[in-house]
Amino acid sequence: MSSLTLAARDSATMLRRNLLHARRYPSLTLNLLLTPIMLLLLFVYVFGDTMSAGIGGGGRGAYIAYIVPGLLLMTIGSTVVGAAVSVCTDMAEGLMARFRTMAIHRGSVIIGHVIGSVLQSLASVVLVGAVGVAIGFRSTDATALEWLAAFGLLALFALALTWIAVGMGMASPNAEAAGNSAMPLILLPLISSAFVPLDSMPGWFRPIAEYQPFTPAIETLRGLLLGTEIGDNGWIAVAWCLGLTVLGYRWSKAQFDRDPR
Repeated sequence: MSSLTLAARDSATMLRRNLLHARRYPSLTLNLLLTPIMLLLLFVYVFGDTMSAGIGGGGRGAYIAYIVPGLLLMTIGSTVVGAAVSVCTDMAEGLMARFRTMAIHRGSVIIGHVIGSVLQSLASVVLVGAVGVAIGFRSTDATALEWLAAFGLLALFALALTWIAVGMGMASPNAEAAGNSAMPLILLPLISSAFVPLDSMPGWFRPIAEYQPFTPAIETLRGLLLGTEIGDNGWIAVAWCLGLTVLGYRWSKAQFDRDPR
């Protein structure tokens, strides 16, 4: 059996382990998933009519269309926090050290966590998207190719943030610290263009919101689903995703190779 086949087999085994673990202990995923859903309902039904003035009017219906793409990406940021906690728990309980002594492909241990987290993130996106559709979100002008590109962007973004979350989990001494260190993945969307346009922000604050990974990804997703102008945001979003993926992978691999726990 080739090394590639062994790696694929062992990664599939680790993926199954992580999915079973998530199914048996769903409280963490559900708690993280409630954040974007509650924000969606809060901003639509409490602030929707007022916030729509900042995007040119249109009332609550227009604000639903504006906010849903940002909440989909925020959902990914919330869900991958679970990957940081899960990896840190495996490290702290000695499971990673035990896996190192077994006759399995070394990379499969981390890959199982990453693929499992990406699948959970995409499932969470579908759930939040369904809530958005239920309260009035529509994307009638998007073609099948644009929907496919939107899903590809969400998957790529989930992969990038998951690798960063795995690195955070490995660098943390315990599960509580892992959850706290991954909190920026939830907070960054709050200071992006997810809720209000960039041109409505104070001048000193606008660069903070503009030059971060969430904003170009949100604007690209809006362009694909709602037909707004994408401009340079598309390639900037992809560049952010690829850069974060490489950074997270190298960071996680370096810690996994040297960690004595």
